[in-house]
Amino acid sequence: MQTSTIRFYSLGFQKIETYWLTVLFVLGNIALPQLCHAVQAGGPTWLPIYFFTLIGAYKYGWRVGLLTALISPLINSLLFGMPTIAMLPTIMLKSTLLALTAGYVATKFHKATLGLLTLVILTYQVIGSLGEWALVGNLHIAMQDFQLGIPGMLLQVFGGWLVINRLIRK
Repeated sequence: MQTSTIRFYSLGFQKIETYWLTVLFVLGNIALPQLCHAVQAGGPTWLPIYFFTLIGAYKYGWRVGLLTALISPLINSLLFGMPTIAMLPTIMLKSTLLALTAGYVATKFHKATLGLLTLVILTYQVIGSLGEWALVGNLHIAMQDFQLGIPGMLLQVFGGWLVINRLIRK
């Protein structure tokens, strides 16, 4: 699906908007996981901690995405114990990869198509799973997102496309 005119930004660390948007996306990354964790296996199935990181990085640049990627898991872990301390390195690795990949793809292509969002999701998941394998030493655990998280990846692709292309076009 092609889109008409959509603005993409690459906000710098010196812009106040970077921090306001980061706060909004972090709040989203706090609320959505709480909703998903209300359902058994909701976190591993829906991968909610990544959703607003994707939106922030793709629409407003890698800096907004990176701040969201690093702050969201820490706050969720401190407030709610999810992700657990043991999972923080993996979640933060994948979140960082997502932010950098989404920011790069948006800057390079200046559009948000289902194909490009799929590329972003698969890139951070494959590289992140390899990193997780290196961190935990267990391939089965590292591949969990590909076993349980397909609905979450689809939510990121289709939900991300919808939010970027229809809800926050400007």
